[in-house]
Amino acid sequence: MLAFILRRLVQAVIVMLAVAFIAFMLFQYVGDPVTNLLGQDATPEQRDQLRADLGLDQPFFVQFAHFVGNAAQGEFGLSLRQGRKVSTLIVERFPATMELALSAAVLALVVGVPMGVHAALRRGSFMSQVMMTLSLLGVSLPTFLIGILLILVFAVTLKWLPSFGRGEVVGLGAWSTGFLTADGLRHLILPSVTLAIFQLTLIMRLVRAEMLEVLRTDYIKFARARGLSNRAVHFGHALKNTLVPVITITGLQLGGLIAFAIITETVFQWPGMGLLFIQAVTFADIPVMAAYLCLIALIFVLINLFVDLLYFAVDPRLRIERPAGGH
Repeated sequence: MLAFILRRLVQAVIVMLAVAFIAFMLFQYVGDPVTNLLGQDATPEQRDQLRADLGLDQPFFVQFAHFVGNAAQGEFGLSLRQGRKVSTLIVERFPATMELALSAAVLALVVGVPMGVHAALRRGSFMSQVMMTLSLLGVSLPTFLIGILLILVFAVTLKWLPSFGRGEVVGLGAWSTGFLTADGLRHLILPSVTLAIFQLTLIMRLVRAEMLEVLRTDYIKFARARGLSNRAVHFGHALKNTLVPVITITGLQLGGLIAFAIITETVFQWPGMGLLFIQAVTFADIPVMAAYLCLIALIFVLINLFVDLLYFAVDPRLRIERPAGGH
């Protein structure tokens, strides 16, 4: 186990360096921050002075080395758009994105897994067919369209829920949350449902397919032959062995929820990292864009490591020590 963790940590460092290098190299050619800050009427002296102040007059690899060293300490420089520390901006926006992503992930799991189990165990029923049809719609419809439709129905027509913003939040030190206020929860419903629909349908279809495959295996037939009840067979054996691929997909999708919440945050004007990234792209705010991509890469690396560790808890076969020289 220790060797496995150390190996994955080394791989994580290599991945993070590669992502940082690619992001930093690409963003050197995205717009000119000096022109954005000073405008077209600035004198050459003013441009040269600002370029020196920002460190843009140094060689590429010197800039990259400074970037990596500062990033390792949680510092990504100053935002070219707002003139504030990038780390401060991310700390302010990160709780909103995590709150939205975790709500969507929990909703997708709580609803998607039972629906997948029902669709597998009652695959010929009318309700199962309705679920499969709805899942096709959930997979096919783009996220921004789902968000707009939900706003039209529940915010504009019925006026039940707010259509934008995060609502009232409570500060817990550096962390802010809307879970502790009624207004914050009301503002969270529409964006979290919008973000969860695609993941929910994906999990439902995955659970159904994996469970149908597991139910055909020999050990399930042996369990039935031993006289076990359907409940014990379905939930004690079949569902447990279905969870390994579900954990993989769910873990990766959690990273995807954080990374690709950009559209949902834009539609609902949710003040998270996705909206910050869109604003940074519009302004060619290189430090913010580079920091965002590195942070998302780090989240994916940590989630993958966590998912691999969960394998050992879910699948006992992975905990069996291999003999030396074994295959």
